[in-house]
Amino acid sequence: MNSEAIIQEVNKLGLAEKLLLVEDVWDSIALSNSELPLPDWQKIELDKRYKEYKTGNQDLHDWNSVHEDMRNKYK
Repeated sequence: MNSEAIIQEVNKLGLAEKLLLVEDVWDSIALSNSELPLPDWQKIELDKRYKEYKTGNQDLHDWNSVHEDMRNKYK
């Protein structure tokens, strides 16, 4: 089945059925997440940041302060 045919079938569904379908699709993506390859540049950046974290050379911020800063920034 091609994507156009799938879209036509999805358009026949009610809102509740569409929401359940989206949830199922996201769940299937999450299950196969380990199969998604990371580009080399992302691996390099993650390794760099992890090394900085392990050596204490990275400024860390708790979630509450980050959340508060974002709320204040976008008021």
